[in-house]
Amino acid sequence: MGADDRERWDRIWREAGHGDGERPDWLDAFGDALPSRGRALDVASGSGRVALYFAARGLATLAVDVSVEGLRRASDAAARAGLALETRALDLESQPLPEGPFAAIGVFHYLQRDLFPELAERLAPGGVLACEIATVRNLERHAKPSKRFLLESNELLRLCGPLEIVDYREGWFGDSHLARILARRPSPT
Repeated sequence: MGADDRERWDRIWREAGHGDGERPDWLDAFGDALPSRGRALDVASGSGRVALYFAARGLATLAVDVSVEGLRRASDAAARAGLALETRALDLESQPLPEGPFAAIGVFHYLQRDLFPELAERLAPGGVLACEIATVRNLERHAKPSKRFLLESNELLRLCGPLEIVDYREGWFGDSHLARILARRPSPT
């Protein structure tokens, strides 16, 4: 990403009108499949809505993002909620993911295709990957993000190939066309 992207995202997160987003409540349906112990990683965390969700479940959560301003907002929100949250500024295009293993990893509204093999490697056996990323059908209603940052139909299934699929859905959720997946790293037998 680089310094220009970092500055752009810091500016976006500083804007007064930019909301922090709602918690990923669709994950509530998988309560038994989601861990409540261990470490969690929120990739491209922004203001930390997924990180806060994991922390509220009892996971020792690390939020990583290129934007220091987004991470500051995540830390502030965690403090207000009485949750422990670790943050780390990280350019995912030039720096490696933090070392695992993680009981849970979240990737919401961030697409870096070459990152998926590393995500699978960072999961602990039995650990889960939760993703929500817009698809190309989103362009039917929105000009952004551009196609480069959007999934093709069923592409998320292919990207999560080595993992066991717990649930996969693709469709209109509110005003956005999204692919949502919950996948698990198999436990050794």
